[in-house]
Amino acid sequence: WREILENTPNLSLWQDMAEELLVKDSTVVGVRTIWNVNLYATAVIVTAGTFLNGLLHVGHNHIPGGRISEPSSLHFSESISKHGIQTGRLKTGTPVRIDGRSIDFNLLEEQKGDTDYHRFSYFSTGRKLPQLSCWIGSTNEEVHKALQKGMKDSPLYNGEIQSTGPRYCPSIETKLHTFPDKDQHPLFIEPEGTDTQEYYLNGFSSSMPLEVQLAGLRQIPAFRNIVVYRPGYAIEYDYFDPTQLWHSLESKVVKGLFLAGQVNGTTGYEEAAGQGLVAGINAARKVKGETAFVMKRDESYIGVLIDDLVTKGVDEPYRMFTSRAEYRILLRQDNADARLTPYGIQFGLVDEDKAAVFNKKQTIIHDLIGFCKDYPVSADIINPAAESLKTTPLQHACKLETLLVRPELNFRNLSSVIPDLNDKIKELNREIIETTEIELKYHGYIAREKQFAEKMHRLESIKIRGKFNYKELMQLSTEARQKLEKIEPETLAEAERIPGVSPSDINVLLVLMHR
Repeated sequence: WREILENTPNLSLWQDMAEELLVKDSTVVGVRTIWNVNLYATAVIVTAGTFLNGLLHVGHNHIPGGRISEPSSLHFSESISKHGIQTGRLKTGTPVRIDGRSIDFNLLEEQKGDTDYHRFSYFSTGRKLPQLSCWIGSTNEEVHKALQKGMKDSPLYNGEIQSTGPRYCPSIETKLHTFPDKDQHPLFIEPEGTDTQEYYLNGFSSSMPLEVQLAGLRQIPAFRNIVVYRPGYAIEYDYFDPTQLWHSLESKVVKGLFLAGQVNGTTGYEEAAGQGLVAGINAARKVKGETAFVMKRDESYIGVLIDDLVTKGVDEPYRMFTSRAEYRILLRQDNADARLTPYGIQFGLVDEDKAAVFNKKQTIIHDLIGFCKDYPVSADIINPAAESLKTTPLQHACKLETLLVRPELNFRNLSSVIPDLNDKIKELNREIIETTEIELKYHGYIAREKQFAEKMHRLESIKIRGKFNYKELMQLSTEARQKLEKIEPETLAEAERIPGVSPSDINVLLVLMHR
C-alpha cells in the first residue's frame, strides 16, 4: 500500500497526530497537529477508528490507546464536539493472539479455504497467495469454570466499562453470562498471514486479566502449551452521532467535515472501507464544486449502511447484515460489478483496460440472455433426455428461457442436449454463465423488486428539506416532530425510514405538499 500511496501524483503524506479541527464560521479550514503544524484544506475526512479517547482494558489495567501499543488521540474529539457535534462512547474487543508453534493442530478440525472460481473481483486473474487453512475447536466445561473464577475481574461485569458493545459479536464473558446452559462455544483459529506464526482466536474476545485468559485456554487440549503474542482486550472510544451527517457523510453542523468508519458508530473492516470510499469521493467532489454522490438502497449495501446510519442513528456498534436490506435480490454477489463499476468508471477509479473488460462482460451477458429468450426448443429435443435431466417432459415447444426457469435445469445440463447452447457457452467464463442463469431463473422476482424500488424512487424525488417547521406541525405525532427536526431528512422516502415516523405522519406531509 505504501508503494501505491507514495507514487500517487499530487498526493502529499504527513506523519503526525491530529489534535484540533480548525473551523471558521461553521466551515472546516484544516487541522492542527500535536507538533503545532497547521494543515489547511477545504475538506477534512476523519477516519480515526477507535483512537478518539481510546481506553484499553485488560482486567483491572486501563491504558489509553487506540490499539494495543499505539497511543490514543486525547483532544481531537473535543475539538470537534465543541462545535455542536454530539458524541457518545462505544466498546469493542479483540481476542488473544496465539503463537502457532504452541498449538497442537492435530487436536483441531481443519477448515480449508474456498478453491472454486469465485473471487472478490471479476478482474482477478488468479490467486497470488497460497490458501491457508483455518482450524475449528471449542471451549469446554473446564474452560468455563476457569473463566468464571475470574469474572469478578472482568471490566465488563465489575462496572468499569459502561459503554455499549456489539450484541452479535459478544465476548467470551458475555457468552458465559448470557448462555449459562451451554457447555461449549465454537472457536475459530485463523492465520494472520503467510509469513507469520500469529493466529487470531475468533470467538474468544475478552477483557479478563491475562492470567485468567491463559488459565481458561489451557483447559483446551490443543492449547495445553499455549504461548501468546498479546492478550485479548476491550477498548472504549468516542463516536459521533451519525444522524448529524448528510448521506454524503459530510457533517450537517460543520461544512466540509466528512466522517467515516467507527467514528460514525459502525464496527467491522468492510463497513469502514465502504464509508471511507464514499467520504473520499464526496470530499473530492466538494472541493471541485460538484454535487454529492449518494448510492440508493437498491444499488449497494453501502447505500443501505449509510442510509441506516443517517436516518436511524446507532445505539450499539452497527454491522452491515444482509437482513438490513429490503432489496436483497438486487444486491447480489454476482452482480456487484454491474451495479457499481459504472460509478468507478465515472469517478476515474477504473482504468480503461478494466473498463473494457467490464463492458465486454456486460455485452456477453446481454447477448446470452437474448439468445435464451429467442431460442426455440422442441419437445423432440428435450423429452428423450427428460428422465436423465430429472425434469417433466414438454407438451409443446418453448423458448430456452422457459426451460431455464425450472430449478433442476441449468446451462450445464441443458448444453449436453442442445448443441447450439453448448457452442454458445463452452468458451465463456463461469462467472458470466452464473450471472446470466440467475438473471433468467429469477427474472420474475427481480422484476418485482425493481418495481418496489421504483416506487420508493418516486418518494425519493419529493424533496422536503427546508419546507417545514416541524415544531409547528401539530398534525404530526410528538415523536415524529422531534425526529424530523433532529434528522432533517432530504426526501419523503428518507423521512419514511426514520423510526418513530408513522405512515400517517407521511400522509400528513403529502397533504401539506398538495400531493
